[in-house]
Order: sequence, then C-alpha cells, then structure tokens
Amino acid sequence: MLRAMLNRIWLGLLLVGVVLAGINNRFGPATEMALGNAGAAVNLSIGLVGVMTLWLGLMRLAEKSGLVSTLARGLRPLLVRLFPDVPADHPAMGSMLLNLAANLLGLNNAATPLGLRAMRDLESLNRRPGTATDAMCTLLALNTGGIQLVPVGAIALLAAQGSHNPTAIIGTTLLTTATSATIGLVTVKLLARLPWFRLGPVPAAANGQATPTDPASSAEPPAAAPETTTHRPWGTPAVIALALFFAFVAVRFVAQPDAAEALRPVWLRTIDALSLLAVPFLLSFFPLHAAARGIAVYSEFIEGAKEGFQTSVRIIPYLVGMLVAIGFLRGSGGIDLLGRVAAPLLGAIGYPPELLPMTLLRPLTGSGALAALGELAKTHGPDSLLARTGATLYGGTETTFYVIAVYFGSVGIRRTRHAVWAGLAADAGGALAAVIACRWVFGK
Repeated sequence: MLRAMLNRIWLGLLLVGVVLAGINNRFGPATEMALGNAGAAVNLSIGLVGVMTLWLGLMRLAEKSGLVSTLARGLRPLLVRLFPDVPADHPAMGSMLLNLAANLLGLNNAATPLGLRAMRDLESLNRRPGTATDAMCTLLALNTGGIQLVPVGAIALLAAQGSHNPTAIIGTTLLTTATSATIGLVTVKLLARLPWFRLGPVPAAANGQATPTDPASSAEPPAAAPETTTHRPWGTPAVIALALFFAFVAVRFVAQPDAAEALRPVWLRTIDALSLLAVPFLLSFFPLHAAARGIAVYSEFIEGAKEGFQTSVRIIPYLVGMLVAIGFLRGSGGIDLLGRVAAPLLGAIGYPPELLPMTLLRPLTGSGALAALGELAKTHGPDSLLARTGATLYGGTETTFYVIAVYFGSVGIRRTRHAVWAGLAADAGGALAAVIACRWVFGK
C-alpha cells in the first residue's frame, strides 16, 4: 500500500488529463502544452548545467578544505535532532546546511545544486536503493516549505505591474513560509511513524557482500575526510581580510544607499545587502579558504564540476515525465474545472475563489503559478489585497512536484514514501497562512 505514490500520481495526472481533454474537446491544446513542457523540461535541465557545475565545483573545494565538516559541527545539535539517522560528522550535514542557508537567502541558483549534492550525500547512507530515507523526506519537506527572507520573484512581478510598494509582502511572506516550513516538518515526522510509510527490513546484500551504503563500506565516505596538506602562513590573514572587505562593502551599502535605496528602511537594506553580496562572497571565499589549506583549487573545482554536469543530465527523464503530465492536465482544462467545482466551498470558508487556480498550480509548476499571479495583479491591481495575497502565497510556498522530481530523480529514488504528502501539507498550510497573514496586515 502506498509503495508507489509518485507512480500513481503521475498516472493519475495523465489519465485525468486525457479524459477531460476528450470531454472538453481539447486534445489539441492539451497535446501542444504537454509537448511544449517536454521541450521546456530539457531546456530547464540544460539551463541547470551551468549553475550545477559551478556550485558543485565550489562544494568540492569546501569539502576538501574541511569547511563543510566545520559548519556541520557548529550546527550539530540542531541537525542531529532534525536528521537523527545521519552521522553527525557525515558530509551530508554540511551539504544540507548550505542548501537550507541558500534557500533562506533566496539564492535559488545555489539552493538547487546544493540540495542535489545533499541528496547524493544522503544516498551514500541509503541501505534501500530506490526508496527514500527518513532524512531524504525531511530534507524535501524543508525545501518545499523552506523559510525565505526575500521573495524576489514575487516582488519583481508586482514591481513590473506598477505596484507602489512591492516589498510590502516581505513580512507576510516570512510569516507564510515559516508556517509552511513548520507544517511540512511536523507532517514529515508524524507520517514517518505510520505503518504505511514505515521502512521495511534492509535487503540482504548479494553474495554476502556489503551494500554500497553499508556502514562497513561507507562509515567514512571519501568526501568526509578533508585533504588538508599544509596550512599556508598567509591563509588566515587573507581569509580575515576578505571577510572584512565584504563587511565594509555591506556596511557602506546600508549606510550610504543610492537615491532609490534611501527610501527603504534599514532592515530591508540589510537584507538586500546580504542577498546581493552572498554569491560574490561564496565565489571568492571557498577557493581562498581551500588554497589557504594547500588544496589544488582549480583541479578540485573541475572534479566537482564534472559531478554537476552528470547530475544535470540524469534528471532530464524525471523532469520530462512530470512536466508532460502536468502540461496535459492544464491543457485539458482540469485546473479550471477543479477551480469552478471548489469555488463555492472555498467561498464558504473564507478562502478567495480567485486564488484557487494559482493555489492549484503552485505545487505543479512555478511558471504557471507566476502567470496566474500576473493575471491577478493585472485584473485586481498590483496593490490589491488579492494580488498581495497571491504574491505572498507564491513567495511562501514551493513547486513541490518539481522539487521531488529533481531531487529524487538525481539519485534514482522511485518509492517516495511520505515526501509528497508532507510537501502538499506544507503547500496547503502556506496557502491558508498567506490569506490569514494578508488580511491581518493589509486589512479586508
């Protein structure tokens, strides 16, 4: 029971889309959207190649220099409670920390590669190949409901539509995404205890040999041991100088803003400075830190970059399958039909029916949800309660099925267990929180 949740969801999306396309005489639009999504999936994967190779190359430097292990040790008490099945000194701890930090800062181009690297590290501990572990499901729940300080995409859309105060949604988005993350985390922990999702016995290794993730063969993965050779005498002063330089630039950005930034409050300029400087800092800090410890930075970067390229190619079939099914459902009119059916019930409980199409699209497709948000802003005004609620919902939730397809697909997971339900619970909680927060902050 429930052993193939993602298989059933994928088949259900396809069959419902086909039936509705026949009833609504929309085979043409449904097929066009499905095939268009197939091409978009490949383009998306190709677009990931660059950022994947870059960030996994930098992660390799962070590992070899011992930085990842140091970060993991610093947050060991929190991570051990969230991921009790992962050894405290395993490289997965550092990878997950960096992934969650990138999500917090809204660095989506860094969060996905770091998350895929964390998933690969967790797979090294997986004694049931093809089945998601509790730690993998927890990481997915934190990514689908992860806290984000600055909803850049939603703010940019409101600004493009002529909003007088597009950043007004930052506070409501923070409340929404904190609620979503909490619900996702609580749900994933509770569902793991149910008999339907409980892990079965570990399969015996063939011919009595250790499995690839058996503690006997992977108690100390190669990546966990930093290959430190010699601490360069100039290393520590150089790293401190780099940190002071970026601190100076950040303070100057906040204390001496340009004309456009001067109108924004100090706390918001501080968040902007963190988001602006985070990537340049990491791009320079990781290589310098590794060089200071005698690591051949370029050679090790290339080795990590190769892993990024291979991972980007590996996820193409998973993305194609999921986006084609979603495209067929959308093109058949399934999303619109469900919205019309559920509108009376949602109106009765106080959930704006106008938000339903976007609410349904958000777990399935980010571009579709963004288009729905644009329609809300255009129809009702970018500073209306509906537009701000939609922008808060968009910034405070995640594209659950995309995240699951990419993250699990990168390590060949077929049995997702309770990860889908936890992600959808986080999305549902985030949607309700967005409505409540916006009514509280912006009024009726």
